[in-house]
Amino acid sequence: MTLRGGRGPRDPMAEPAPQPAAPDYGYRRSGRYGRGPGDQRRYERYGDHRGGFVGLVRFLLFLAVLAAAVVLVLVTVARPILRMAVAPWAEQNPGALSIGFIAELVREDLGPALTQPASSDPTTITFVVADGDTPATLAPKLQAAGLITSRPAFLFLAHEDNLGPQLVSGNFQLAKNMTPEQVVQGLISNRVVEQAMTITFREGLRIEQMTAKLQTIPGTKIDPKAFYDLAEHPSSSLLGDYPWLLDPKIHTKGASLEGFLYPATYTIRTDPIAPTDAEGLIRMMLDAFYAKVGPDRMNVPAARGLTFQQVLVLASIVEQEAQLDADRPLIAGVYTNRLNPKLFPLGLLQSDPTIFYINDTLQLDKLAFAKWQTYTFWAALPQGYQLPVPLPPNLAPYNTYTSKGLPPGPICSPAIASIDAALNPNTSTGYLYFLATGQAGKTVYAKTQAQHQANVQKYLR
Repeated sequence: MTLRGGRGPRDPMAEPAPQPAAPDYGYRRSGRYGRGPGDQRRYERYGDHRGGFVGLVRFLLFLAVLAAAVVLVLVTVARPILRMAVAPWAEQNPGALSIGFIAELVREDLGPALTQPASSDPTTITFVVADGDTPATLAPKLQAAGLITSRPAFLFLAHEDNLGPQLVSGNFQLAKNMTPEQVVQGLISNRVVEQAMTITFREGLRIEQMTAKLQTIPGTKIDPKAFYDLAEHPSSSLLGDYPWLLDPKIHTKGASLEGFLYPATYTIRTDPIAPTDAEGLIRMMLDAFYAKVGPDRMNVPAARGLTFQQVLVLASIVEQEAQLDADRPLIAGVYTNRLNPKLFPLGLLQSDPTIFYINDTLQLDKLAFAKWQTYTFWAALPQGYQLPVPLPPNLAPYNTYTSKGLPPGPICSPAIASIDAALNPNTSTGYLYFLATGQAGKTVYAKTQAQHQANVQKYLR
């Protein structure tokens, strides 16, 4: 107890003892008409509700970040799955490649296939684009030719380079070590312009004459020596492609192609990509023979009494003798009658062209091959000329003044008209002799030796 102020310890008038202040956490509600100190701290912590725009912006930014995160996940995780689904679909629907992101997905899926060559082989080949071809039809052909390994890669690049509308038919020079892009561009710009020329072989030429003519024609890729060798000794592979030549009634085994190289005008290629070579020309001539002469003529009726090979031999002699078409059946008739022992017991054809054939062969054997082009074939022989005796065994049977019957093979390539004359000779006249008068191709005929000598005196004196 203190005596100051006269108050006792329990004096009701005494001031209450001060209480310690409660901590302020800023959560006290404000008064109805004002704010307490805690209210100020609350707004400082959470912001004034009148500043809600700032919060909205922050929320939108949050959503943007979230979306970006989702896209990132899709790109890194789901994109390969999407690519695997899109690529085969786009291959079946190439129009979809016009859509940028689809094209990118396909490009990613193809990867190295877009730039990888089919091989390291630099070999250049000629690739053929046919009428109506499209990138889709070319893809398997290119793959089979060893020019591409990935069809989808080729088709993708073909779409990118707009190959379809630029395709034209023709031959294209492509290499196996080209990239797919180079192959596509090659199908646009590497078209080979074909270069060609014509060669005409008239009727009545023998193989050596054809060879000599080839020696005079510049600019071809045909080796005259290769032509001659193959025509004289046809390979088994060549004959095998023409089964009718294997028939002994048509072509004697081991014989040359004399008489079977059809006389006509041929168009040969001279460009460096696919030029016509010697074998190519011979094949063209054999094809023409079969097409023009035809199997019907080769199937000689038994009544004719000759094989087709013998018909062709007779036709080749008629070709050298006749000057006018009207004379061909009559001349064929003369020789056919001479083959008849009842009409001509001598049995000798006595044909001058066969003597010329022998002489030309002998002279060519003495002449350098390169000079064949300077030789004059079928030239008239000097008065009193005699063939050497004995003749080489391969030529002796062609001497129709000493060997009976037909020669063993044709002496030239006859025209169809001569073949038809040999098939259907005019024997009804009974003529055994004929003479070329030298007057506008006129030929006169005789049934007897006396009549013939009279014609000789009349026209050749």
